[in-house]
Amino acid sequence: MGAFLEAVGSLRPVDNRLLEAARQWHLKLTKPAGSLGVLEEIGARMCAMAARVPPPLAEPAAVAVFAADHGVLSQGVSPWPAEVTAQMVANFLGGGAAINVIAKAAGADLTVVDIGIASDPGRGENLVSKKVRRGTADITQGDAMTPDEAMAALDAGAEVAAELLARGARCLVCGDMGIGNTTPSAALVAAFSGQQPEAVTGRGTGIDDDMWAVKVEAVRRAVARHGWQGPSGAEAAAADPLAVLAAVGGLEHAGIAGFAMAGAAGGVPVLLDGLISSSAALVAAAVAPAVTGYLLAGHRSVEPGASIALSMLGLDPILDLGMRLGEGSGACLALPVVQVAARIMSEMATFDSAGIKG
Repeated sequence: MGAFLEAVGSLRPVDNRLLEAARQWHLKLTKPAGSLGVLEEIGARMCAMAARVPPPLAEPAAVAVFAADHGVLSQGVSPWPAEVTAQMVANFLGGGAAINVIAKAAGADLTVVDIGIASDPGRGENLVSKKVRRGTADITQGDAMTPDEAMAALDAGAEVAAELLARGARCLVCGDMGIGNTTPSAALVAAFSGQQPEAVTGRGTGIDDDMWAVKVEAVRRAVARHGWQGPSGAEAAAADPLAVLAAVGGLEHAGIAGFAMAGAAGGVPVLLDGLISSSAALVAAAVAPAVTGYLLAGHRSVEPGASIALSMLGLDPILDLGMRLGEGSGACLALPVVQVAARIMSEMATFDSAGIKG
């Protein structure tokens, strides 16, 4: 049995009885009831994840950026060439990308995972090689990968999470890099939601109307090949999520789905970023719905498919900053909020301990 299925087997639902206990604990803290708003609910959810009040501090945290290339790029869905994926990975390794800056500011370790880059990105002390294949096939013409390759990528993501947890990580942050990867992301959301391609397909790196129309058509062709259209198509997709992943997903989607599953099985919060990680989470949730109890939505991406995916997962975004970068950037920006939510429950005085009466 591979790492992904082991994680599925060991996953336990969060203890929702702890939600009420956590809310009662908040009533004891030296503040008006409900005055910390969403922070209180985040803290309560963390208690349910850990089955204790107050919750662990979600520190230290680790970010994993899964990088891969996509055959659908040949359809003209992005103005950027595939070579930029490897170039950006080199930028990550050199410390020059947005996620490097944000992770450093948040005090999170950064790992870059080559799970399917078409070329070789070079070397770096924080680069992990888990390459399953050199990019996916064109999803408008055939399946992105074989079922065995999809499972290998799921296992790779779960292995990365297990390694980070073994090194002491107590919160995992999902990141991605892959030129063209918003197209398979939109295809995943379309398949699982039954929404029309126009509703789930965004502008990605900022494409114009003509390229957006090409991208919408690519998503339509990808899901239509398998009949995953409309409500009945969504039911069929939910019944065989690994087939959907192999057919229209990306290697980084599989890696993130495995990463999230193993993090949840390890009992730690898993912070989703934008469209790519939220669409990957749809795969994980279709396999094991209990995984959603451990997921937190770092931010609301401006990509329309991201909001649809979050709604399906039952998650409210912590931040809404108009971002669409990827890399794990929005999720990592939300990390201090999550950590503060736990610290408030652990370190804030109660009315009794502070001697405040009435």
